[in-house]
Amino acid sequence: MSKGKNGLSYADAGVDIDAGNALVEKIKPLVRSTRRPGADSEIGGFGGLFDLKAAGFSDPVLVAANDGVGTKLKVAIEAGKHDTVGIDLVAMCVNDLVVQGAEPLFFLDYLATGKLDPEQGAAIVGGIAEGCRQAGCALIGGETAEMPGMYQEKDYDLAGFAVGAAERGQLLPTDDIVEGDVVLGLGSSGVHSNGFSLVRRIVAISGLGWQDSAPFAEGRSLAEALLEPTRIYVKSILGAIRGTHGIKALAHITGGGFPDNIPRVLPEEYAAEIELKAIDVPPVFRWLAAEGGVAHDEMLRTFNCGIGMIAVVAAGQAAQVAAVLQQAGEHVTTLGRLVPSREHGVIYRGRLDL
Repeated sequence: MSKGKNGLSYADAGVDIDAGNALVEKIKPLVRSTRRPGADSEIGGFGGLFDLKAAGFSDPVLVAANDGVGTKLKVAIEAGKHDTVGIDLVAMCVNDLVVQGAEPLFFLDYLATGKLDPEQGAAIVGGIAEGCRQAGCALIGGETAEMPGMYQEKDYDLAGFAVGAAERGQLLPTDDIVEGDVVLGLGSSGVHSNGFSLVRRIVAISGLGWQDSAPFAEGRSLAEALLEPTRIYVKSILGAIRGTHGIKALAHITGGGFPDNIPRVLPEEYAAEIELKAIDVPPVFRWLAAEGGVAHDEMLRTFNCGIGMIAVVAAGQAAQVAAVLQQAGEHVTTLGRLVPSREHGVIYRGRLDL
């Protein structure tokens, strides 16, 4: 018997309010685990609160960033592994804050899906909470949207929003960048969260499945290796900024690679002279280049190629800054220096070892 004219419910249309409430209960302990000075309220209200005074700031400038994970999510969805993409989401936002000298304070997430699965949602938010803990910021709220017809049942998308702060006058880049400043590179954890449309095309060409062994990572499946989360540089970099006062500029190497990201933080009269042979290129990039026949310059513009963050440092303090970063767990490589140039950008010496 068909339902009456007024017999439909929201659940009949594909939206399960009870599943949403179940997810909120599952993630409350995860949210509590990210508490920090300035943020200690429960989720569930209409907005998140943050107290800048309690966080120790006296005359702060707020810095905001938002980002997503891109088509790396397709790998997670197809492989059924959802516990690390939340780290990527946080990383892509907070790394953009710290390059401006800002301490990440709080984070909000947006999860949209075709069919809400509380277990899957909890795994995703678990990764977001882990990312927030790594960055030292509080997860103070978010939104979960169940949108049948907009997304297929297993598909979902993520967006993140982070706010940080720096005391007035302490933002980066500084105004004293000069010829001879040293360029340091901080090692990446892998592909991070850029270039996955090309990665997925190369995987398709290779004929490998996500559960097959990764040709470039012994003992790991292809999905596990490619889903290695984006490195979060916040605590190590803030320690170096505050402990040495030698960092003049930072560039997060995301989409656009070296040629598009490094010039964003340099004065127009300078270029970064980079020795590419100094980079210890991780095996995943060699595999991508070989399997996909990707040209050298295309690799540099699409992927981080092993360097996830660039620091421009006063020459006399380069060794000190590098030592502080290494003590914090970073793999630091001296890549080059700043030179006067009419062509604002990056000057390459040598080639990547692909």
